[in-house]
Amino acid sequence: MAKIGVEQSLTNVQEALKERGHEVVPLRQESDAKGCDCCVVTGQDSNVMGIQNTVTSGSVIEASGLTAEEVCQAVEARLR
Repeated sequence: MAKIGVEQSLTNVQEALKERGHEVVPLRQESDAKGCDCCVVTGQDSNVMGIQNTVTSGSVIEASGLTAEEVCQAVEARLR
């Protein structure tokens, strides 16, 4: 399955993605996103100080307001 980067605070999302067979990489720093097919973030640090660096060519999903199931569905939709 896919390699998905997930912010550390989203443990319920990490577990749900693992249950679906995805490889989950905890996102501790920017370089952790390299090589990921998709990344899931909380959105809390979105565009801090106006800096926008691209480190992955995969999709980025903001989990704010979504359940773990909804995030999994969004990840799988983007990977198709």
